[in-house]
Amino acid sequence: MKRDALFWLSLSYIGLVVILAVFASHIAPYSPYEIDPNNILKPPNIHHLFGTDRLGRDVFSRVVYASRISMEVSFIAVGISTSIGVIYGAVSGYFGGWVDALMMRFVDVMLTFPVFFLILAVVVVLGPSIFNVMVVIGLTGWMGIARIVRAESLKIRELGYVQAAKLLNKSDIYILFRHIIPNCLSPVVVYATLGVGSAILAESALSFLGLGVQPPTASWGSILSEGKDVIEVAWWMSFFPGMVIFLTVISFTIIGEKLKK
Repeated sequence: MKRDALFWLSLSYIGLVVILAVFASHIAPYSPYEIDPNNILKPPNIHHLFGTDRLGRDVFSRVVYASRISMEVSFIAVGISTSIGVIYGAVSGYFGGWVDALMMRFVDVMLTFPVFFLILAVVVVLGPSIFNVMVVIGLTGWMGIARIVRAESLKIRELGYVQAAKLLNKSDIYILFRHIIPNCLSPVVVYATLGVGSAILAESALSFLGLGVQPPTASWGSILSEGKDVIEVAWWMSFFPGMVIFLTVISFTIIGEKLKK
């Protein structure tokens, strides 16, 4: 891993995005809401690195501030899905038998639904907002983690230290949280890393369709959506946020794939 340049390049890029998100107010040269009628649809230049939009707002500043929204939504959504998946899978594998069969059939049913269209339907019902996007993405992305943890739990429950804990009359909850779950987390970290990229894509797609983060708050998807109407005369409005989404997702994917090995 130390000699893998692609891994460290991806990790460095993600670190840069996180720094942009945390210190957006210090890094962005302009306010993301600052309207300048004298600089409408200006191409990239020394004063506006990513050009300006239809209201004269600096696209670079909006992309920087949007990194905060996209990172927040994706990390919280993955945190929700990981928490649900780990607990659900650990309980299913630990108890086994009819409990396991029933719980896994529910997972199979959930997996039959196209995830993005399920997210889309729920967001339409609940209404577009940052909170709803985070919760909905989190509640529809736990099934894969649950299956991974369930497989690990089936193996771990047969190991000596778990059997010893049962002989000592330790409670099931104690065994689950002290022995089963902590020893299932290695593959979960890999899956969660890959899940961050998927969550960013889902949030960007919802914002692009107008069902995610609402104006004037900037997100990568909403900036991309604003650019599609003027792409013939202002290519930079679609190119730069699109490139940031691409690089961020591919970086998380590379990190997850490298951690698998």
